[in-house]
Amino acid sequence: MKKVFVKSYGCQMNVYDAERMADMLASEGYSETKAMEEADLVILNTCHIREKAAEKVYSELGRVRELKQEREAAGRETKVVVAGCVAQAEGKEILRRAPAVDVVVGPQNYHNLPSLLKKPRSERVVDTEFPVEDKFDHLPKPSKAAIRNRGVSAFLTIQEGCDKFCTFCVVPYTRGAEVSRPVAKILDEALRLADAGVRELTLIGQNVNAYHGEGPDGAVWSLGRLLHRLAEIPGIVRLRYTTSHPRDMDDELIAAHRDLPALMPYLHLPVQSGSDRILDAMNRRHTGDEYRRLIERIRHVQPNLALSSDFIVGFPGETDAEFEDTMRLIADVGFASSFSFKYSPRPGTPAADIEAQVSEAVKAERLGRLQNLLEMQRQAFNHGTVGQTLDVLLEKPGRHPGQMAGKSPYLQPVQFESDRHAIGEIVTVRIMRAGSNSLFGEWIGPDSQAAA
Repeated sequence: MKKVFVKSYGCQMNVYDAERMADMLASEGYSETKAMEEADLVILNTCHIREKAAEKVYSELGRVRELKQEREAAGRETKVVVAGCVAQAEGKEILRRAPAVDVVVGPQNYHNLPSLLKKPRSERVVDTEFPVEDKFDHLPKPSKAAIRNRGVSAFLTIQEGCDKFCTFCVVPYTRGAEVSRPVAKILDEALRLADAGVRELTLIGQNVNAYHGEGPDGAVWSLGRLLHRLAEIPGIVRLRYTTSHPRDMDDELIAAHRDLPALMPYLHLPVQSGSDRILDAMNRRHTGDEYRRLIERIRHVQPNLALSSDFIVGFPGETDAEFEDTMRLIADVGFASSFSFKYSPRPGTPAADIEAQVSEAVKAERLGRLQNLLEMQRQAFNHGTVGQTLDVLLEKPGRHPGQMAGKSPYLQPVQFESDRHAIGEIVTVRIMRAGSNSLFGEWIGPDSQAAA
């Protein structure tokens, strides 16, 4: 068989897309390889959310070009594909700057890869038009073996695109308008994953809690209603979703955190800033206090909630006082984990044209302070689990012989001594100590749930 190497950058959506590309190409005679030098086809599945994302891709393409030349000298053909959001944003510029690239394909068009790869070598192609058809209708179903090989936790795309138009974000331009998949198609994919041994589903979308798909009853279903239906699938014992917007946390979804034992008590809900003026400039359409009150509502129905968020420091015009507003919000709310970044102008977004850019030195100083506070909170949360008993979904053997490793309900890596448990089981573990990134415990039994 021919071999394909896929390198995926960025978000969970790209991980999902990379898997679906591999599934599709399997029917075209390609098997996956982890070694780029073995590959007859190299795919870079790119992300455009951070500064200099495109330049990083071009740097990687320089290395790919050398590899391609070496293989061609040995009589082996290599095709190179740039997919994802950088492909969508850069288009023909990639072909101009990177002669080694054969195909440029956007994130809504990768279902066309088999036909694009059959083009003559002399016909380098770009496919970044937003299609009328649903790409999911054209993607083959992955084999049970491929699903099993990826583990007991799986991503499932239910929604793509975003209509929020935050002024710093490229997603509406690279992923398009919000589109929700029909409930029946999501259930079909979820049932197939469960049948192959998947125990945990993470529902993903650029704005996943804006989900509004057509239900089998003809009505529009919300994310809350969809979660209730997915929780009924035999074998699926854990549900998560990401990434969400505060404006789309409706009553039905909040109630699901109270009513669904399968819905894990962990929520990634980006706030970005604690300053109302900056939030308005970002077009976030919520205030800092509205975010605080929303978290209070969710924690009222789910007291065990662990919260994660995204933060941007140094947004154009951000003052010292406005940065302190963000620090106060972090102190008020408390986060188990977070992602934080210096603001970086994204070409084509409104914020990139604001003249009052914050200096790199100030952004770096603010980011350092913010990350120190967030890390203190993360470590405090992890150490707070010491002495607790947590249900752990076993995902793989541990680092050392006789160990098993898995995830807590709060997405924390957990390791414990065991030579009797199997991947896919959920076992009860008493946490004995917290390391810098993992928890360590002991199995206390009996098993809370048997393997599927």
